[in-house]
Amino acid sequence: MSVVDLKIEDIAFGGKGVGREQGKAIFVPYTIEGELVSAEIVREKKQFAEADLVEVKEGSSHRVTPKCPYFGRCGGCAYQHIGYEHQLAIKWRQVRNVLERIGKLKEIPMRPIIPSPKPYGYRNRITVHAQDGVIGFFRRDSHRLIDVERCPISCDEVNRELTDLRRGNPRDGHYTLRTSSSRRVFSQTNDEVADTLRDLIVDLVPPNQDLLIDAYCGTGFFAKALLNKFERVVGIDWDKFAITAAKEKATGKETYIAGNVEEELQQVGAVHPNRPPVNDIDHRRLRSIATTTIIVDPPATGLSTNVRRSILNLAPTTLIYVSCNPATLARDLKELHGKFTINSVTPLDMFPQTAEIEAVAHLQP
Repeated sequence: MSVVDLKIEDIAFGGKGVGREQGKAIFVPYTIEGELVSAEIVREKKQFAEADLVEVKEGSSHRVTPKCPYFGRCGGCAYQHIGYEHQLAIKWRQVRNVLERIGKLKEIPMRPIIPSPKPYGYRNRITVHAQDGVIGFFRRDSHRLIDVERCPISCDEVNRELTDLRRGNPRDGHYTLRTSSSRRVFSQTNDEVADTLRDLIVDLVPPNQDLLIDAYCGTGFFAKALLNKFERVVGIDWDKFAITAAKEKATGKETYIAGNVEEELQQVGAVHPNRPPVNDIDHRRLRSIATTTIIVDPPATGLSTNVRRSILNLAPTTLIYVSCNPATLARDLKELHGKFTINSVTPLDMFPQTAEIEAVAHLQP
């Protein structure tokens, strides 16, 4: 494959720099916009190409020395070569650009990105893999493992778990290492930013509301923080173990349902005079309540067509969308925007040094 000299123009969502050769976009990892680099083309497509970085000929002032000896080989981090303040600027810009390009949204009310108090040492859990005596993470763009003694973006307790695992000569398989306070159900991996996210949502929700529907509620992290603002709280999640945890110490105003979010929302939104209560909830009554807030925190695939349709049918007075994938957030907001006004979009850096971005959209009719 050929080696080309490129001027990096931008950083694409996912973390790779973008340069152009004869008009074709070429994606190069571990680069920064403004840099002049040499790169070797490794995959050529009709509309774009992918390349490996060969040399940085003119570096950016934002370039720093990575703190991880595995950076560039391990597939986990994409931004350790970039100073943290500039990582934040890149991620803020990526959220805005994706909303404009995919969501066709204009004049987006973007708020400043919320940084992580800890750029390193923030992860409260990791999953490592063991095979043929090698214990660590997958290499970039590969199913081969790289042996890892310590993960700098993980907290000390998790790294102690990794040390203990390595000493034990484990069988081949996958091992989730976590802090003692980390639940064995889905939860955010950055405790400090998760708390800030919860506080942000509490601030966005007005007081004296009737009903909160917390879809994809997990253990009730958001719902339980909002109890004093609602007469009734309903949480829905497919994970029965998370729902069991949510029910622990639940108050009389809380109801948690282990079920399919799409199906449960459709039942709440359905208007049938003789529909019986489902899961001990009178859905006809919930449908008639005026001041309803819906929180959705879906997986990276975003909201299904039926979930979006149910939200439009329910017509909540407040809709808060927590997203771990700006692309699917943009797709969903494009449809929801017809009946809702976007009051704000707030990016949060839940995963420093990586290309992942969290964002919260606040919508009202």
